[in-house]
Amino acid sequence: APTNARTFVILRLLGVLAGVLAKATHGRMPADQETIRYTGVYGEDGRGPYLMREVLGGGSGGRYYADGEDTIHVVPDSRNIPAEFAEARWPFIVERLGLAADSGGPGEYRGGLGYDKHIRMLRDAHYMSIADRSILSCWGVSGGRAGRPFRVEIDGEEMDGLVDDRPVREGQVIRIRTTGGGGWGDPLNRAPSRVADDVRDGKVSPEGAHDDYGVVLTDGAVDVEATETLRARQRAERGPLPFFDRGPGYPTLSGGQPSAEVDTLDDAP
Repeated sequence: APTNARTFVILRLLGVLAGVLAKATHGRMPADQETIRYTGVYGEDGRGPYLMREVLGGGSGGRYYADGEDTIHVVPDSRNIPAEFAEARWPFIVERLGLAADSGGPGEYRGGLGYDKHIRMLRDAHYMSIADRSILSCWGVSGGRAGRPFRVEIDGEEMDGLVDDRPVREGQVIRIRTTGGGGWGDPLNRAPSRVADDVRDGKVSPEGAHDDYGVVLTDGAVDVEATETLRARQRAERGPLPFFDRGPGYPTLSGGQPSAEVDTLDDAP
């Protein structure tokens, strides 16, 4: 018990160090990146007991010069299990393995995206996970917003990050969405053409383009006038941006406080 999931602490220290350097350099550091989670299913099939456990990656943080990278693996020698191998070995079908739209933190430079993986069980089994970032997101920096946290749903029912023996029935679908990296810089400063490209590529939804980036699209093209109007209204309504954005899960752990004292940069130029 004292050493279980110790990797979580080790990888979180990378984020702590990056945050300290971000404050020291007035934001010329990447936003926070994914850490680690184990997900899997276990049960019995015609060959006896089995266990499938997988370490899926997530997004890295946006940088002051570029977007974050999608579905990186910070844990050495960890990779997603190929669908063909998994389906030949275990009683389920991988119905989707792709990028989780909107999971990367909005920013002038967007956070990298996590995985979106759907598994349909062919036999009754049990689901398990030991997952970081199920409440507290990867933080955004310099006005960038936090990425989306780790989420798992079984036929629409949301799971906790720590699950040991949740029954999964034959035919049910496990949807796994891994962590997105934090965003860097004000999302309303992102070039509208780049937002349109993200929507075209399935990395940002049309709703995300409107709500997170203030970009209005008509048939996939940027409506310049409507975008300028929307962005002006959003800037007026939101107020000043924090240096660090920890996402909507932070008040759950802070007793209701929306941010921490260290989330501001008093001597910012």
